[in-house]
Parts: sequence; C-alpha cells; structure tokens
Amino acid sequence: QVQLVESGGGLVQAGGSLRLSCAASGRTFSSYAMGWFRQAPGKEREFVAAISSSGGSTKYRDSVKGRFTISRDNAKKTVYLQMNSLKPEDTAIYYCAADTAPLRVGLMTTPSFFDSWGQGTQVTVSS
Repeated sequence: QVQLVESGGGLVQAGGSLRLSCAASGRTFSSYAMGWFRQAPGKEREFVAAISSSGGSTKYRDSVKGRFTISRDNAKKTVYLQMNSLKPEDTAIYYCAADTAPLRVGLMTTPSFFDSWGQGTQVTVSS
C-alpha cells in the first residue's frame, strides 16, 4: 500500500502560480506512475496530469497544457505539479494518486486505474 500526502495548496489571484507537492511512502516510488486529479464542487473528479515511473513521459488535460507541469523526484519520493497562469476555473481540491499496477503500458487518465490516493489540497483562484 502507498501512502500519499499532498501540500502546497492555497488562495491565489488569477494569473498567479502555485506548486503542489505529493510525498509518498510505502512501496518503491520509482516503480509506478503518478497522477494529479482535481474535483470542483458539484463536479466529477477529473484528470489533470500524469507522469511515468521514470519521469520520461507525461500527459496533460488540454485545458492545462502550457500552464501546468508535472515532475517527480524519485530520490525524494515526491511528485510535483507546478501551476502557472492560474484561472478561476482551476479552483478545486487537487489529489495526487498512484497507479501501482505492474507492467502497465501507457499513462492512465481515468481515476479507476489509480489505487492509492492522497487526502487532497484545496486550490482557490480568485478573479
């Protein structure tokens, strides 16, 4: 089992930046892909970004491409989400998640493929 703890959320004005962090413990961090999801009030949880176990492959939802960057430091067992040019519509609770399935090919974007989740961190972007 993987334990995940997010941090770095907060209140920021539109156009500002935040960096979210997700610290992992448990199984070997460098062996599985990681993802970030978000959920706004009254909406379903949606994919934001994912990164492969080595960090060599990434995937983003279209609305954050060019503004958000996912990265990871396997030595620190941490995945990051750098968010720039934030918009009010980015307001949500952000969750990190781990896809620990062995031999998975490709990066998943559906929550059901991720088997470990953090508690979430609130990001609020004011206009």
